[in-house]
Amino acid sequence: MADHSTVAEAHHEVDYGPAWKGADKPLKAGYGKLMMWYFLLTDAFTFSGFLISYATLRASSLTWPDSDFVFSTFPGGLHHMPLIFVTLMTFVLIVSSVTMVRAVQEGKRENKNGAAFWLGMTIIGGLTFLGCQAWEWTNLIKNEGMTLFTNPFGKHTTDGVYINEDGSEGEHFAAGANYIVHRHHGQWAPKKYKVLSGPEKGQVKYQAFGPREFGALFFVITGFHGFHVFSGVVILFIIMLNVISGVYVKRRNGYEMVEKVGLYWHFVDLVWVFVFLVFYLL
Repeated sequence: MADHSTVAEAHHEVDYGPAWKGADKPLKAGYGKLMMWYFLLTDAFTFSGFLISYATLRASSLTWPDSDFVFSTFPGGLHHMPLIFVTLMTFVLIVSSVTMVRAVQEGKRENKNGAAFWLGMTIIGGLTFLGCQAWEWTNLIKNEGMTLFTNPFGKHTTDGVYINEDGSEGEHFAAGANYIVHRHHGQWAPKKYKVLSGPEKGQVKYQAFGPREFGALFFVITGFHGFHVFSGVVILFIIMLNVISGVYVKRRNGYEMVEKVGLYWHFVDLVWVFVFLVFYLL
């Protein structure tokens, strides 16, 4: 009959393998990559909160600016080109995601020059996107007068006719027609119009500003995303310098740091797709 102490000692001598010592990587991912996923998950909640807030405020507003009308300007003084410029911005960012994939591929092949080249191309794409966003903001703030607290873009809620400076009737418009309140010599100069339908028929009114939540949401959401792009460009530049200097050569881990920053960059690109869909297209 076996001694109970011998059985207990044998039980404690069981080899649980390297997993018991923490040698196995959860989901076959290193610590740094797991932390990046955790960060991206929390960041996704933040962007989701912004977009849900936008959808809620838009649904609760009686009128909302038409994105085709607001974003219809193109560099060079071109107008009436709905969403063409922001589509170009989106294309640039998507292409930069492709170049990021190539950088990761070259890193896995331990190709230092290839990884550095494609990281540089990704940086150029990010800087191009930021330049386009800077132009869009400048145009809306300087030329159109949109700010965090002012939205000159609006829609008429009734049928009407504009009144000229001499008091005569001008252009007719229908309910839902877009308009923008312009500035004259630095001062807001809304147009007069006469209501042609509804209970206020015959009354003379001024064009009202659009819901100011539109301007606030636009600058906060696109600005928050732009900050992510700017941060990504800075990080990519640092990683590229490390690649060129050979910091990752001795590690022989497939340039894992390039892969981790690639996860961040793809996330930024994916978020912009949702911003483009919710803010510009819907």
